[in-house]
Amino acid sequence: MTDTALDARGFYQMLQQAFARQLRGPRGPALPGALLNLGFESFTRNVEAQCEDEPPLACDRGCAACCSLRVAASAPEVLLAAQFLRAVQPGLRQRGIDLLGRLREVEAKVRGLSEPQRVALRQGCAFVVQGVCVIYAVRPLACRGHASHDARACAQAAAGRVEQVPYSVGHQRLRSLVQNALQAALREAGLAWGLYEFHQALRIALEHEDALCAWLAGEEVLLAAKLPELPEAELAQAYDALQGARN
Repeated sequence: MTDTALDARGFYQMLQQAFARQLRGPRGPALPGALLNLGFESFTRNVEAQCEDEPPLACDRGCAACCSLRVAASAPEVLLAAQFLRAVQPGLRQRGIDLLGRLREVEAKVRGLSEPQRVALRQGCAFVVQGVCVIYAVRPLACRGHASHDARACAQAAAGRVEQVPYSVGHQRLRSLVQNALQAALREAGLAWGLYEFHQALRIALEHEDALCAWLAGEEVLLAAKLPELPEAELAQAYDALQGARN
C-alpha cells in the first residue's frame, strides 16, 4: 500500500493481517527473517511518500550521531540480528573486530538504564565500527524510523549541548505502524510480543543457544531485557479495538 494520504488504520490492519498469515505458516528458523522482510519492505516502500512534504533528510549510513540512544526492539528483530551476528562474526574476527565482545562490554554499561539515563551516558552502540553500522542490513525498526533533518543539531545533541533535534514525523509514524502491526500479530499468534532493550536482549539471544526455539514455543526468553515502561496492557486494548473495527 503506497499512498501519500496514508490511511493509518487501513495500513495497520492490512499489514497486521499479512504478518498473521506469515505466522500461520511453518514456524522455523526462517520465521524472524520472513516477518521482518515483510516489515522492512513495507516501511521502505511507504516512507518516501509519507515524507514528501518534509525537508530533506540529513542522515546517511556513515552518520552515527544518534547511535547512543536506547533502541527498543521486538523479539523477531532481536533474533534476526542474532542470526546475522553468528553468520558474520567469524569473518569479522579475522579482521580484528570482536562484535560479541563489544556487545558484552556495552551491554554491561547500559543495562537497566532508563531512556534519559542512556542519553546522558552517551554510550555508543556496540555495532558502530569506525563510524559505520555493521548490522545495517538487519538494523531494527527503531533505527530505520529515527531520521533527522539537521546533522548539526544531531551532533550537538550527541555532545549534550541541545535536547531537541528536528526529526522526520513521517519516519516515526510509519515505524510505529509497522512495529505495532507486528506486535499485534505476534500477540494473536501466542508469541512473546513485547519490546526489549536491544543490546541486552541480543546478548541473551546469543548466549541462549535455544533462544529462537524457546520463543517459537511461546516462551518469553528475552524477559530480562523487557522495557518496563512500555504499557502492554494499553497496547493490547488498542489492538483489540482495531481488531474489532476490522471485523
